[in-house]
Amino acid sequence: MEETVSSVLGTTRCGDVEFRWGERTYVMGIINVTPDSFSGDGLGNDVEAAVAQGVRFAAEGADILDVGGESTRPGAGGIPEDEEMGRVIPVVERLAREVNIPVSVDTYKVEVARQALQAGARMINDIWGLNRDERLADLAAEWGVPIILMSNQRDAGCEDIIPEVISSLRQSMASARAHGVPWENIIVDPGVGFGKTLEQNLEIVARLDELKCLGRPILIGTSRKSMIGLVLDLPPEQRLEGTAASVAISIAKGADIVRVHDVAQMKRVCQMSDAIVRGVRQSKK
Repeated sequence: MEETVSSVLGTTRCGDVEFRWGERTYVMGIINVTPDSFSGDGLGNDVEAAVAQGVRFAAEGADILDVGGESTRPGAGGIPEDEEMGRVIPVVERLAREVNIPVSVDTYKVEVARQALQAGARMINDIWGLNRDERLADLAAEWGVPIILMSNQRDAGCEDIIPEVISSLRQSMASARAHGVPWENIIVDPGVGFGKTLEQNLEIVARLDELKCLGRPILIGTSRKSMIGLVLDLPPEQRLEGTAASVAISIAKGADIVRVHDVAQMKRVCQMSDAIVRGVRQSKK
């Protein structure tokens, strides 16, 4: 009997919510509490604006909110830990109370993640795949929360991108498991835009299904990325259609979560793609 996606990937609990992999595509809404986001949507220290955006995303059908306080745009410098906490923690705390979907913290700093979990976050999104601080895995294991592990090539480029992404994710997964993270709490992300060339980013989307060999749900973040700008010659605020195309193709190639800036529109893209790819028709939520 052929194994289904759900039987291979199982179920991941995130707070009070279960992600039942294979049943549909889940939408992660991006909350950038930074003044210098590449996408033009950075909210800086405006807690009220960030909370309002999160509430709106939840109403538009987001399944999870990802709060980040340090810009990941190319060339962006890091910020001190206390500054990142000052941006992130008040927003996480408010959103955890005001929305009925889980909140994720986008950080590679263990103390930021710890305080975010204490404030109500129920997922860790590590853009360095534990290569900056393996203690994030200890934290994820201690709290019993899922962790997203990204393949990041910014420290060293590569020529053969898919094998490199798979190899780096295998190493990150092994590290997570060695630190006690349950298999079902690991999610992988190929890291579109993080140290890859345009051609490599396009190849990742085209060959995303090859990451299924890892046996874990795949998150992809193409939303407003530079690869869309380079192909279409458009600024971030005009990359909606390019994002929609990349999201739809990613779903056809096996994406389980899409991380997006434009929740309402991408929710519709997911619903239509799921109807075609998974044979599933659903209401807005």
